[in-house]
Amino acid sequence: MRFPAVLWRRGVLVAVIAVLTLAVSGLGVRLWSAGPPGDESLEAGFARDMQAHHAQAVQMALIVRDRTGDREVRTLAYDIATTQQQQIGQMYAWLDVWGLPQASVEPRMAWMRQGHQNMPGMGQGSAQMSGMGQGSVQMPGMATREQLKQLEQASGKEAEILFLRLMIPHHQGGVQMAQAAQGSGQPQVRRMAGSILAAQKAEIELMRGMLAARGAAESPSPSG
Repeated sequence: MRFPAVLWRRGVLVAVIAVLTLAVSGLGVRLWSAGPPGDESLEAGFARDMQAHHAQAVQMALIVRDRTGDREVRTLAYDIATTQQQQIGQMYAWLDVWGLPQASVEPRMAWMRQGHQNMPGMGQGSAQMSGMGQGSVQMPGMATREQLKQLEQASGKEAEILFLRLMIPHHQGGVQMAQAAQGSGQPQVRRMAGSILAAQKAEIELMRGMLAARGAAESPSPSG
């Protein structure tokens, strides 16, 4: 069965429904009893950047669903796409409830330092802080345009292996971002981060096993 092409538009609908539900039920204020996060907050940065990070995972999942007939890979791709699209809708709704724009003039990932500083045991010298300056850092685990193009042009086992090789580091990047978001003072954000951590760590191990079953390493050899 072909994966529904309307998934992207459905994500916007999910966000709209979530916002309306919060407004109608009157939970919009009570959910954020400490006051809504500000535009430069960890929570706003996480919601914006994780939406973008998730969107690429959904994109790769949709591509591989059309490039292979393997049931295991297609099931994994479907799970990634549906779960992360639903989370995109939740984060979109958060920003709307907070009265914040979906985009910001702040550099990408600038919130990560704040997140690690708020986590117990995370100081300036933490290895997870390595390479993080006062501005932004590269969003971890993102595939390049060239890699996405390669995935679009591949098929069968080749597409499966390339997808898994791209999605493992992508998930590892998502784990880093979710770990930083656990420094949030908002329980809803911490719960979302915890859910992402649990799911993506489990999927990383699953994908490593799938690569091994296909006789492939996580990274291609220098000869290709």
